[in-house]
Amino acid sequence: MPPMTPAPAGPICVIVVAYNAATFILDCIASVLASEDADLRVVVVDNASSDSTSAVIRDWATGARAHVVPEDMPIALQATEARPEFAELAAGEAVPGQRLARLTLVRSDENGGFAAGVNIGLRLGVEDGDVAHFWVLNPDSVASPGAARAFLSAVSANPGYGLITGRACYYDHPETVQIDGGLVNRWTGVTRNANVGRPAAEADMPEGDAIDFAFGGNMLASRKFVEGCGEMPEDYFLYYEEVDWSLRRGALPLLTCREALIYHRAGASIGSPIFGGRAASPFSLYFKHRARMMFVRRYHPWAWPVAAAYTLAKAAQLVLGGDTAGAGAMLRGAFAGRPPLAVAGRLHPSALSRIGHAAQANGA
Repeated sequence: MPPMTPAPAGPICVIVVAYNAATFILDCIASVLASEDADLRVVVVDNASSDSTSAVIRDWATGARAHVVPEDMPIALQATEARPEFAELAAGEAVPGQRLARLTLVRSDENGGFAAGVNIGLRLGVEDGDVAHFWVLNPDSVASPGAARAFLSAVSANPGYGLITGRACYYDHPETVQIDGGLVNRWTGVTRNANVGRPAAEADMPEGDAIDFAFGGNMLASRKFVEGCGEMPEDYFLYYEEVDWSLRRGALPLLTCREALIYHRAGASIGSPIFGGRAASPFSLYFKHRARMMFVRRYHPWAWPVAAAYTLAKAAQLVLGGDTAGAGAMLRGAFAGRPPLAVAGRLHPSALSRIGHAAQANGA
């Protein structure tokens, strides 16, 4: 591999939105803080978790808890007793001096979905005038030691960028690609992961002009993009936020960076499907198809009948396969219905309120 281009000045604000992530959040934080040759300011937004996510972060950052590195960790990560500069805020609270600490925990009393959590972090990062880039990273992932440096090297070669998508491989199968950015079918709204299931050693990452969107679990946004294109759209709640955001970039380039590599415990939080493995949970199906049809109505309304027919066909396929719960969740999501009890039972009351208002707005 040729030597990396020197990284430009300017810190990265790393934004991690966590919900009931107590079992794996320290793996993510520790891997990011171990990044090589990068000035990182990590903001973890706890999206009204019902578990001990905030306590786990606080106890580790203050020295009351040790981080035990899992034996199956796909990167070489050493446990350390050193603790970063730490701050804890409530959502909406200002950062003293407007400079982010090395690690900031933000406690939100409301779960407004993934984008709402990202936007809390974006606002803090924008207020820190030193921050030049924003790295949105999934909580159920670990970053390779050179990921941040690779992002910055890509920035050095393309300083006018808008978004850069990194590569994600499966945590349990680190030799296999999960996503190298994605594509959208204009008729159905269905997204497809570039290079999904391919051996990482053999898969060339596509150029930015060959994909439609950056992967929201591992993407870098420039300050110019954030200030010019605005915050991430919150009405999707889950899924498609990064698709919509990517399409808002205008003339700002979308780039790809193979060496900005993370390992992702795919669907650890919400039960997303795994290539060649686990099927999607009703929770995942409800929000995936809800967001897909919202996206179609927003960007390709002329394709709505085709997208609706696709929904009915996929629901019938699930029924024939014995997954009636999944089919029901899919139909409710796609056609602006309220979530079934199995889905609603996992949601914070504030999330249910948001989703209910959206359903009423769409005539459900």
